[in-house]
Amino acid sequence: MNVFAIIGQVVLGTLAEIGALTRFIWLSVSHIFRPPFFWRLVAQQMLRIGYFSLPVVALTAFFTGGALALQIYYGGNSFNSESIVATIVALGITRELGPVLGGLMVAGRVSAAIAAELGTMRVTEQIDALTTLSTNPHKYLVVPRVVAAVVTLPLLVFIADIIGIMGGFVVSTGSLDFNAGVYVKNTADFLKLDDVTSGLIKAAVFGFIIATMGCFHGFNSKGGAQGVGRATTNAVVTASILILAANYVMTSLLFAN
Repeated sequence: MNVFAIIGQVVLGTLAEIGALTRFIWLSVSHIFRPPFFWRLVAQQMLRIGYFSLPVVALTAFFTGGALALQIYYGGNSFNSESIVATIVALGITRELGPVLGGLMVAGRVSAAIAAELGTMRVTEQIDALTTLSTNPHKYLVVPRVVAAVVTLPLLVFIADIIGIMGGFVVSTGSLDFNAGVYVKNTADFLKLDDVTSGLIKAAVFGFIIATMGCFHGFNSKGGAQGVGRATTNAVVTASILILAANYVMTSLLFAN
């Protein structure tokens, strides 16, 4: 019977966590459309989430595009299919690798930072102080971060797409002796607007996941410094897993036809 008790505790704990997360998301989304609006806080979070994440996302995209070009060339060399390098690099970056790798890099940086910041505020009772001062914590702390992440992550991914394709171009023309004009022409001929927009839609969803997971785990942290550490770790892990799961679901929906 102890085995069934353990299984029951795990199931009930999981359901309780899902319920708490659902309620947290509902409160956060509903407060987005209610005044007052803290535009200054949104601008600050856009700077922290977007601008300060740009170097790591840009470097990741550049080297990913270069490595992808090398792998496609070496893999297709035996089939005389070097001409498809430009096409696959462009599609791979814009559809999948740009939004997914960009989302994972931002999740590792931003979710951890948000969870640590809000977790520290929770254990030091600063969030309770906001409630005492008649300031809604969801409106003041959660909404600016969620809005900023949803707005800035598509911009980051758009820049990452450009830099990733550029990385493939630099490697192909510099190391593999591709003709620059032919490479650019192949990229322009096969890359469509839908390929780019699908990645940007994914990025907006990933931004919501990143900010929500960071805020949720930080908002509900407890147990002092160890609790803040657990919240930081859980925020990054859950955000990363949900990004990969959401990417699969959205790929199935966006490219079903």
